[in-house]
Amino acid sequence: MTLTGHVTNAQNQIDLAGNMFPVDAEIVVDQCEVIGEIPAALNGMFVRNGPNPMFEPIGKYHMFDGDGMLHGVQFAGGQASYRNRWIQSKALMAEVDLGRAVYPGLSDVMNFPDESLVGDAGPVKNPANTHIVRHANKILALWEQGLPTEIAPDLGTVGNWDFDGELQGAMTAHPRIDPRTGEMFFFAYNFFAPYLVYYVVDAGGKLIRKVDLDLPMPVMMHDMLITEEHAVFLDSPIVFDMNAMATGESMIQWKPENGTRVGVMPRLGDAEDIRWFEVPTSHVQHFWNAFVEGNRVELSGCRFEKVDFGIEAEGSDKESGVTTVGAKPARYWVDLDTGESGSEFFDDMNGEFCRINDDYTGVRADCLYMSGFTRPNAAAGDFDTIVKYDQRTGTRTQWYSGEHGHVGENVFAPDPNGQAEDDGWLINSTHDDESGTSEVVVLDARDVEAGPIARVQIPQRMPFGFHANWFAS
Repeated sequence: MTLTGHVTNAQNQIDLAGNMFPVDAEIVVDQCEVIGEIPAALNGMFVRNGPNPMFEPIGKYHMFDGDGMLHGVQFAGGQASYRNRWIQSKALMAEVDLGRAVYPGLSDVMNFPDESLVGDAGPVKNPANTHIVRHANKILALWEQGLPTEIAPDLGTVGNWDFDGELQGAMTAHPRIDPRTGEMFFFAYNFFAPYLVYYVVDAGGKLIRKVDLDLPMPVMMHDMLITEEHAVFLDSPIVFDMNAMATGESMIQWKPENGTRVGVMPRLGDAEDIRWFEVPTSHVQHFWNAFVEGNRVELSGCRFEKVDFGIEAEGSDKESGVTTVGAKPARYWVDLDTGESGSEFFDDMNGEFCRINDDYTGVRADCLYMSGFTRPNAAAGDFDTIVKYDQRTGTRTQWYSGEHGHVGENVFAPDPNGQAEDDGWLINSTHDDESGTSEVVVLDARDVEAGPIARVQIPQRMPFGFHANWFAS
């Protein structure tokens, strides 16, 4: 089934403005125009997920609400093809049958649609709009308050995946996959106790471990980390307060008095094995990596001093929309022997969407990639620069997308013939406000400043999106 969108943004909502306005068509292009030259060794698919609502939203709309849409560029033999597909969740298909939206967004999420309208699609829509990963021969589209959605290689929707009935709750949008063992590690946060649940999946895709972890209150935890021996969590002061919605306040509250802790436990440990270490009050939405040297666990990510996701209650007079723009790169550390811990910034550029060469997950990675903000007065998601930190040399290099340019999340595609950590390519989606055109660009990861060596021309606009990945052929 080919789907068509029907959004007009009649209410002039900020999170549907500009390049956040959804596209309304699914297309397939067998051969895209390419400016430059695609490396012969670059074979696989770049896939980016993100919000693309199909119907005019009910009430306030937030970028986190939109129906998931996948954009895929297949690279093979120096050529590129493109396709985009909505993720056909049960909830979305119930709305397709009705010809209109019936699920409210996060501003009114407890206002469940009547079962007579949505059948077995459930009371809350799982848009599967945040990330996409591949593990144990399954491609999974992720949204952190629902089950993963299995996706076919052609980006068609297979359906919910619950690990053969073993997963009864949600799955984070940011699992960590160990490239050496093939295991996958993830968690779920809950509004009600247990507030944090940790899971391990073996290399064959079987869920083998579930551990309830004790937190003092429900928090929004978006990402986690692994080392070769540990699972690592950040308990920060972003607290869920469902009662606040009834008084016209946001259901997500920043409570700095709660402080911030790093939790470290053995990867196959139990709840009593986790150790918590206090660090400066802060939040990290996306991490680069974690590793161990001696008895010191070091982790890195973009550190927020305060966060406002702008998920405003339907009864509030405030407009929904993220107001916190980017964070600064930082390291956190804990000493497992002395109990000492801390954090420090290592650059003052605002950015987000932290990525590495995934072959280095859990061990020391020196090349860190980020989407950065360099223009003044940027809005949330208005990244304009591709950034590389090389910790071997202590340098930052970058490529600016231009006065009207925007970039998405960097994905590292390793060169199959490479030896060094940065032997490979960065792939990213770009959009130009002035021309209205979108591209998927390829940069040599060893020379980011040189800019794209290939630009795949996307024949329709690619709206603002969230996370992307590279699936080698």
